[in-house]
Amino acid sequence: MKFTSTRGGIEPTSLDLALAAGLARDGGLYVPESVPVSETKQAEATLAQTATALLEPYFVESRLREALPAICEDAFDFQAPLRPLASDNAWLLELFHGPTAAFKDYAARFLAGSLARLRDPAAAPTTILVATSGDTGAAVGAAFHRRPGFNVVILYPHGRVSPRQAHGLECFGDNVRAFRVDGSFDDCQRMVKQALGDESLRARVPLSSANSISLGRLLPQMAYYAHNALAFHADRGEKLNFIVPTGNLGNALACWLARRMGLPIGDIVLGSNANDVLPRYFAGDEYVPRPSVATLANAMDVGAPSNFERLRWWHRDDAELRAAMRAFRVDDAMIRETIRQAPQRHGVIPCPHTAVGLRVLEQLRDAGDPKPWAVVATAHPAKFDSIVEPLVGRAVEPPPALAAWLARPAHAEPLDASYDALRAMLAS
Repeated sequence: MKFTSTRGGIEPTSLDLALAAGLARDGGLYVPESVPVSETKQAEATLAQTATALLEPYFVESRLREALPAICEDAFDFQAPLRPLASDNAWLLELFHGPTAAFKDYAARFLAGSLARLRDPAAAPTTILVATSGDTGAAVGAAFHRRPGFNVVILYPHGRVSPRQAHGLECFGDNVRAFRVDGSFDDCQRMVKQALGDESLRARVPLSSANSISLGRLLPQMAYYAHNALAFHADRGEKLNFIVPTGNLGNALACWLARRMGLPIGDIVLGSNANDVLPRYFAGDEYVPRPSVATLANAMDVGAPSNFERLRWWHRDDAELRAAMRAFRVDDAMIRETIRQAPQRHGVIPCPHTAVGLRVLEQLRDAGDPKPWAVVATAHPAKFDSIVEPLVGRAVEPPPALAAWLARPAHAEPLDASYDALRAMLAS
């Protein structure tokens, strides 16, 4: 299978080259030339086995083909359980059981395992460049920490992540450096894309990406949707529908791609915060990126979702795309109210992003929708203690892995929100 760019400016290339590059040379995002139909039917398989079966068609011509089961075993060695909510016919897909307590742990570990096996041991170290709105940076830092042949540069918007998120970005040291950017996530993302498209810089400093623009992040995220949809369908004989809190659109796109491959997934609904570019578009407005605004659900503070380019590439026109999913807007006042009521109404304490999904569930129920819904829980609420604990009136204990990195010293360096500043740092 070959992979091409959403902008059509390159010759189709191999998966291995697409994984190593991160971003296509024409500035587009890599996509498979065609989407295979999955033959995965094993409802009783492990999460790692489901991931392997789902990804095999993409790796047929890859040097990683034989290593794929081992990569998946390493990346998916913690579960993604589907827990029933107190509300009827609804579940929570818990994706926060990894080392940094966020859903991005799965794909970051998969990408790290893949790039480590593709890397020429004699080559200069590769710098993994990542922009983060809160959770991506910590997951990537943990996945690549102390891996030989790799350095990690994390860019995050100063003052726009929770204190515990910031600590998780800054606590690694060694081959991982964190930079607090005087700007928004959109600024960080723009700077990363400029660096990845700078051929003269890449000739001096080998670069790759670990954002959701990377195929190595997008493709493995299909696994937990496929795994739970298969088990649900085998148990109940119906498709599971998903509510996905979304910012840069990578996690939701992975759910859509799994459905496109033939997995028993029903409707997909996006939950956005006050950065409502996607709800406006799916309601019929033109797609118009906007400057991002800071919200309680900060990992979703994205005004120009990168993966929309992929989503549009896979659909013939706006009408077809708007028929593929829906999107709802949830503002900060709604997030606070949902967190406050969630223990009684749903039987859980959510993080602000998961609260967006729960609020969308409530809106669907109020509109008379009886279908089985799974709300995607993207992060552990303990990462947002300063927001969650005052609202629920109790302490939220961090899981052991989160507590361990909170105990580490943390350090970040300041960086201007300009590409010149980033380029000078990387070149030095």
